[in-house]
Amino acid sequence: MGKKVKKEVEPPPKDVFDPLSIESKKAETAVLMLQSPEEEILAKSCDALYKFAQKGDENKITLLGLGAVESLSKLISHEDKIVRRNATMVCGIMAAHNEVRRLMQTLDLIPPLIARLAPEEEVVIHEFATLCLAHMAHEYTSKVRIFEVNGLEHLIRLLSSPDPDVKKNSVECIYLLAQDFQSRSAVCDQNAIPPLLELLKSDYPVIQHLSLKALGTISCEAECRLALKESQALDHLLKILEAKELNDLHVEALLIIANCLEDADTVQLLQQSGGLKKILTFAETSPLPDVQRNAAKAIAMSAHNAENRKFFHEQEAEKTLVELLGSDNNGVKVAALQAISMLCENLASKDVFSKNGILQIINLLSKDNADVQEAAVFALANLITGCPNNPGLLGRGHTLFLLVLVEADGIDALVNLLTDKREGVIANTCTVLTNMAAQESLRLAMQSHGVMPALVATLQSASNLVLRKAIITVASLGCDAEARTEFRIADGLVQLVKLLSSNHDEVRRNACWAIAVFANDEATASELYRLGAFDILQEMNLSTSRRNNFSELAENKMLDNNLSLKYNQKGHLSYTNLIEDGFYDHGQLKSGAKLPSLEELSKQTLNQNRAVIVINTKLPELPTPSPPAVEEKPELNLGRSSSSLSRSASREKGGRNIPSPVEDKQDLSSGRSPSLSRSGHKEKSSSKMKNKVKKEEEKMKEEEELSPVKTQEEPVPPQITQWFPPCDQDLIDYLSDVTRTILPLPHPREQVVALAQFVAGKMGGPIAKDRLHEFSWELHVGEIKYELKSNVIPIGKIKKGIFYHRALLFKALADRIGVVCNLTRGDYGRAWNEVKILNDSNRAGTKAQPETNVVDLMYEPGRLMKHGSVEADHYQHI
Repeated sequence: MGKKVKKEVEPPPKDVFDPLSIESKKAETAVLMLQSPEEEILAKSCDALYKFAQKGDENKITLLGLGAVESLSKLISHEDKIVRRNATMVCGIMAAHNEVRRLMQTLDLIPPLIARLAPEEEVVIHEFATLCLAHMAHEYTSKVRIFEVNGLEHLIRLLSSPDPDVKKNSVECIYLLAQDFQSRSAVCDQNAIPPLLELLKSDYPVIQHLSLKALGTISCEAECRLALKESQALDHLLKILEAKELNDLHVEALLIIANCLEDADTVQLLQQSGGLKKILTFAETSPLPDVQRNAAKAIAMSAHNAENRKFFHEQEAEKTLVELLGSDNNGVKVAALQAISMLCENLASKDVFSKNGILQIINLLSKDNADVQEAAVFALANLITGCPNNPGLLGRGHTLFLLVLVEADGIDALVNLLTDKREGVIANTCTVLTNMAAQESLRLAMQSHGVMPALVATLQSASNLVLRKAIITVASLGCDAEARTEFRIADGLVQLVKLLSSNHDEVRRNACWAIAVFANDEATASELYRLGAFDILQEMNLSTSRRNNFSELAENKMLDNNLSLKYNQKGHLSYTNLIEDGFYDHGQLKSGAKLPSLEELSKQTLNQNRAVIVINTKLPELPTPSPPAVEEKPELNLGRSSSSLSRSASREKGGRNIPSPVEDKQDLSSGRSPSLSRSGHKEKSSSKMKNKVKKEEEKMKEEEELSPVKTQEEPVPPQITQWFPPCDQDLIDYLSDVTRTILPLPHPREQVVALAQFVAGKMGGPIAKDRLHEFSWELHVGEIKYELKSNVIPIGKIKKGIFYHRALLFKALADRIGVVCNLTRGDYGRAWNEVKILNDSNRAGTKAQPETNVVDLMYEPGRLMKHGSVEADHYQHI
């Protein structure tokens, strides 16, 4: 064998770079290396950056500032799978930061990330690509982009991945995407419900939670609920509820059930399978407040359907909800109250709550928690609101309800809630008070707790909802005179008049209704006029856009309860407008002028204006002085019992007023006055009236003489500060004579003729037409004004009266004795009365209509002229 020769080593090529091992200690270097064309360097750089970014948000921001995201966005689509994997890992970690996500959206990183979800990619790539998408899906624009590039299809497929991290990221991303309504429908269309239900069996609680959240979100859609029903999702959910070891999933499971219970078919199916009873029992017995709250929410959401309310009543859901009201958790109470509010739409459920839950609800009105108070007053409003076929709680047991309210301080709580800042609370409180106002006993109880002043403050709210409700409540309580007075004293009428000018149609309409209610007494009607309500209503009724169903009613109510104003504005008083004490005829006003009050007119200095004629038979009411605090002494026997003294004092207080006018109206069809049956008694009483007054005065003088002399130390009775119109003694005498002589006459025609002759006799007698200009009534009235030093003169003082004096006196006396007539003012001092009576020839006719006749009080007093005739027209007009 030959000797081996050593082979010579070939030198390396001159154009090849020798391998170089680099050790970098700065992130900047690694980021620069992302520009390298070598796969190994790229892979190692991405791996180093992944570890660096994983350490905290500060590092992520550092890499963002170094421009790493721009380079990584290109590398996730690199040909080398290791580079793709490592770059995707870095993007998945860095996407947890908001600033990084914004840049990724700008770079449109979502399409390449969706491409990484392909089946041929590694599981690690799937994990971090889905992680990055889950982070980005928190932004709405990213959700839209994922949906546009069909990313939902890949995410649903990955729900069946063998890797739990991929499942977790995918289901989280689907949950976030399903919060958009377009994606919710797409989730159902792409059959995502079965794999989501399958994830409920996962060994990882986080996956189970996310799956339930995703199902809860998509169950908001009716189509998705149908898909859940077809996939038997309720069976899976009920099994979760029955498993005590899965109690951490009960809250989310109940939320899904709550959404599903909105469908009547689902409720019926649960009822037939016993699932509905299980849910109610579970809600009542569960120790977890969140579970109880969601169970109550499930009932509330389902109770929007009438059929569902019926099913819940059959399962005695009311008992469960009442039990939940005793929970220590405020959230549970609120949810239970909301469910009660919904179930109250069912009359049978309302009856159950009114018997068993009313006290608990009222007690919750006083709780410190604002949410509980709001829910309680909402439930109470629904509970006591009547329904068309049911009189409601107050219609059947208002006495019991009142006792419960008083016992639980419920009225105080309701009145206090009127000062709440939330408009929903105030509106529902007003609804409760409005329904309570249907019962007189409840109205009186509310008034004693200061509800009217509280409502005055509510009328200053800026919320139209509050104003609408509060005005209705005010009107409901305003049917009582004391409530109207209290409201007027609290300046509530000022706020009410302001609301007549509201730009909100319903507020304005309700204000008109309240004005119509409050104008039911003269004092309030006069105050409303003073505040300008009448002018606003007149303007409103002239507008086609602002007038409403109640504006004309309010105007007429103000006039009907302020006859002085009505006669001034309309120049006419109808048959039903009865003149009472305090009425005055001012005459016509100039356009835009306001009618002064009688007190203001009486305080004016004597002038040349037309005299104001007043009707008043009432003496001023003297204030009763408080008895002095002296030692008790033996009572001095004056020969009169205390009862007789009190009776005489009461009669003396009334002065010489004539008894109240006959309230029964004349029956026009029969032509008879219903007051004739009492005429004998009236005649007897009226004939002795003056004698009785004199006797009472003599007896009072005797008592004063026998009583001990008052010392200077005794308190002096207070002076009268309130103004009263002058009492007309002549009118009192007129009324006494009329009651004695005319009222007993058997037929209305005879009463009208006799009364006309009586009035004419008291005001100068008949005046010939051609001598009317010689009738110097102006001088006579001027002398009376000068004598009284006032522009206001009682009508009884006028002994020479013209048309409008006589017509007014005729109407005033006729109203007191039950003779039905009207009063109309014409031009140039003309005024006349019309009466409706049957002709003698028509008395026996059952269907005869009464004729309207004008009464002559000037030329031939007592002559009746047929309405519309030539002589009547000549009498009415010059």
